[in-house]
Amino acid sequence: MRWLTGWSGLTAADPALAAVRPLAGTLLWGGPNPLWAVGDWRPDELRLAVLRPGGPATVRGGLDPGDPTDSADHDTPATLRLAVAGRCGATDRELADGLAAARGGALRHLTHWPGSYTVVLRTGTRSTVLLTDLSGAQPVFHTPFAGGTAYATAALPLADLVGAPVDAAHLAARLATPDTPETLGDRTPYRGVRRVPPGHALGIRGGRADRTPYDDRPAEPAGAEAPAVRELTRALLEAVRCRVRATGPADRPRLGVDLSYGTASATVALLAAAVPLPPGPGADAAPERPAARTGAVKGSWARRTEPPEPETLPAVTLGDAEGLALAVHAPRLRHLVVPPVAPYADLADPLAGPLTDEPGPALVDAARHAAAHRAGGADHLTGHGARQVLDGHPARLADLVRSGRSLDLLAPIAALAGADRAAAGALTGTLHTPVTVLRAARRLARARYADALDDLALQLTLRQEPVSGRTMGRTLAAELAWHRPGPAAHLLADEPLAALAQHLRTAARDGAPTEPPGARRARLALHRHAAHYRTLVHATEQHGQRLHAPFLDNQVVRAARLLPDDLRLQPGARHALLAAVLAGAGRTDLPADWGRAPGPDPHDPARRGLRAAAPALTELLDRPLLGEAGLLDVPAARKTLAAATDPAQTAPPGTLAALAELLAVELWLRRLAARRPGSSWTGLPAPRRTALET
Repeated sequence: MRWLTGWSGLTAADPALAAVRPLAGTLLWGGPNPLWAVGDWRPDELRLAVLRPGGPATVRGGLDPGDPTDSADHDTPATLRLAVAGRCGATDRELADGLAAARGGALRHLTHWPGSYTVVLRTGTRSTVLLTDLSGAQPVFHTPFAGGTAYATAALPLADLVGAPVDAAHLAARLATPDTPETLGDRTPYRGVRRVPPGHALGIRGGRADRTPYDDRPAEPAGAEAPAVRELTRALLEAVRCRVRATGPADRPRLGVDLSYGTASATVALLAAAVPLPPGPGADAAPERPAARTGAVKGSWARRTEPPEPETLPAVTLGDAEGLALAVHAPRLRHLVVPPVAPYADLADPLAGPLTDEPGPALVDAARHAAAHRAGGADHLTGHGARQVLDGHPARLADLVRSGRSLDLLAPIAALAGADRAAAGALTGTLHTPVTVLRAARRLARARYADALDDLALQLTLRQEPVSGRTMGRTLAAELAWHRPGPAAHLLADEPLAALAQHLRTAARDGAPTEPPGARRARLALHRHAAHYRTLVHATEQHGQRLHAPFLDNQVVRAARLLPDDLRLQPGARHALLAAVLAGAGRTDLPADWGRAPGPDPHDPARRGLRAAAPALTELLDRPLLGEAGLLDVPAARKTLAAATDPAQTAPPGTLAALAELLAVELWLRRLAARRPGSSWTGLPAPRRTALET
């Protein structure tokens, strides 16, 4: 795990604090507000810019020794320091210009560079600002410490620093209401450690922390499909290029792509295959012969070049995935089929896996993804996040009703009706599905937010098990709500559910959000997926390797916001958008039905994995830590597991999701309990045991 950490405004006079520092950390700048980088950072992933009065800004690598005279101890109130950590496509000149603009208080432009990165800005000796990304894949955390504020890009080290126990109430909220800010708030699994919401800046001045949004969402323009698609193409091209041009270690293939995630990963793979790789470490760069631009986008970077022997990219596919069928021919792609590993395959010893910063369902699927990542390159590109960034959440149908555009509902509802007509009969598809979906959209468009919170509280109190819709229309209609309980909510004990319900009823008295329900649901779903992706990175990334999700970059998220709702909600919209992106990069040979053919059941590996791991999972729920904390209805959880592992039954997707969420939290708790407290720091007065508290 790689992370940044530091603190600001400490007032405690304890001399022992001078010896406290992250274990094996590299000091990026010192002084009263220090900043460290911890983990296997590459030299080009850490860059520092300094601007002093009367001179130009200077930029250097964060791991370079730098000028010994340029010490933070000599900073004045007018000195500005900027640290950019991660994969950032900005040039040194752009970093210097960005730092100069930040002197006037402008921060938003620091988040417009290609890539995925964290920004830390220090003004003088008393003020520090950290900027999160829009999706939540690069979070920031903070906690009070020694009269000031400690911050980090990981929550576990801060919990280690202050001896924070596990927050059981937060774990209950994650399981019961994972997409409801009223219950989750800014809390983390560690009591007292707070999360900065995506799209916000954490400002620390005089030791006091304050969070403000830096990105006000613009209104989505209607009827602007062509400019929106062009902007999406440009953003995704730049996002892929800044990864391809990175320099990685020479002990493995430099770049790899993953074809296990459908059209999104295939799109990233084909874009990456069109960009020439930089020369390897120590190699002389051979001049390329430029030719005319081939992209359909103005300013496209895609050029025809003729390197002598282009380096091939390993294109990894899990054996039971559909990626190979989606990837059209590209000369530089070298297809590798990895034998599939079923989920839950590595749980014979629950303590054998890695401890991630936070729990997430990726923990039960880590072995499956790690097999593909081991075969990939030092920089491994994936298609994670495309569905959440590009697709229209079903609740966006209500947004169309609220904006007086009910006619735009006809196309998606007609597509649903056709699918249900083929699966459930003419009467259901022709009459029941359109009426059900239209009523649900209008009901959500008129619903009061306070009533929605009360309804969610009632659902938690009744502990109703979610019923899988028999038709696509029923399933979509169930999503047309401000809030929905999590899949594992009915497996929690009565006490935590009652506490959450009471909290929701109290929150119903507060003001309602100004955001439309569909846009809000889509944004929160993106944040949740980005958090799951971050857990996947922590659980499966190999040493020296980087996993990349270009769809989660700020530029791509902003470009996708410009897509009109009616375009997002068309049948096959994501596949059509990605095909348009590839056409803009010069790939116009895709088949007309690219990505639209029915694939294998995506839930079948989870069913097989559950059955194969049934003995280990039964033992895991014999004496679960969640039960000891009073969070889990243990008999109900055991009954659900027994039904899901019964070969004579077919577990529905909701049950599979519930068990994945539940078992992941249990695994995480056991690995956290087995960890030595304080192991992220050196110089702490004494180790403090992290315990699970209610």
